[in-house]
Amino acid sequence: MSVRSEVLSVLEAGRGTYFSGQELAEQLSVSRSAVWKAIRGLRQEGHMIEAVPNRGYCLLKQSRVITSQAIARYLSPRTAARLTVETAQQVDSTNNVLKRRGEEGAPEGMVLAANEQTAGKGRHSRSFFSPSGMGVYFSILLRPALPVEDALFITTAAAVAVAGAVRAVTGRDAGIKWVNDVFVDGRKICGILTEGSMDLETGGLQYAVLGIGINVECPPQGFPESIRDVAGALYPWGEADGIVRGRLVAEVLNRFLEYYDMLPSHGFMEAYRTYSIITGKDILVLKAGGSREARALAIDDDAHLLVEYADGSRESLSSGEVSIRRLPK
Repeated sequence: MSVRSEVLSVLEAGRGTYFSGQELAEQLSVSRSAVWKAIRGLRQEGHMIEAVPNRGYCLLKQSRVITSQAIARYLSPRTAARLTVETAQQVDSTNNVLKRRGEEGAPEGMVLAANEQTAGKGRHSRSFFSPSGMGVYFSILLRPALPVEDALFITTAAAVAVAGAVRAVTGRDAGIKWVNDVFVDGRKICGILTEGSMDLETGGLQYAVLGIGINVECPPQGFPESIRDVAGALYPWGEADGIVRGRLVAEVLNRFLEYYDMLPSHGFMEAYRTYSIITGKDILVLKAGGSREARALAIDDDAHLLVEYADGSRESLSSGEVSIRRLPK
């Protein structure tokens, strides 16, 4: 571990506390000059570190840069034993980075979290808006020894993990809009995308990369016009610091690994149904040829949505898009 990483570990563990240069140097068995250079480098990376004469250095609570140390503090022992967590200031896409690692043979359990994505990816080849410091964007490299039909539920399990983590960490009433969008107060706060590579010999997946992007704060300039009507954030007034970001990522990972082990049994579907925000609601089923008014009746253990159309006919949807609507009185 580099001196910079060691200094950050100490400051992160005592976030809000001052450490003198001499104290850090003695604790890490390095020179005070090495500590000063590490502090300078951390500041250049965006960490809000205050230096006060006769008190020392302090990583401020409001510092937004997410760190592997902040995530590691809140991982359960079982999760920590299965994952290797890295962070980056900026990447094109955390999914792209881990897909390259997957092709190179990296083991299951690699996690990459970034403070910014310049080419974040969403479903249906859409982009995912990932501005610096406004959210948490992370991916997990998986190598599921499962049939493809079970591996398809990785995204569903992730949606349940995110909804539960948001509730636990922030107290916000997060819910899932079928299929796998997570909403708070009627606005989408999370996007989830799973990409994989097939193993032609076994017919299963060589690897899968699960990508999760959560809007923590609203960007100062607002969301782009294309998503302004639907996008939201967990802390629209900008109250989230690096501690919240680290806890949120860790809690998602803790919950996801539990559900990942349940993929063959779909043991997370009861929680999915509990978090559903469309069951019993009037919706629009969006298809290539247009939209149809329907009522969402139920979600089964295969995540199929049972709907009833205005003419009384029913359909079980395995994929697609729906929107919640209100019928005129």
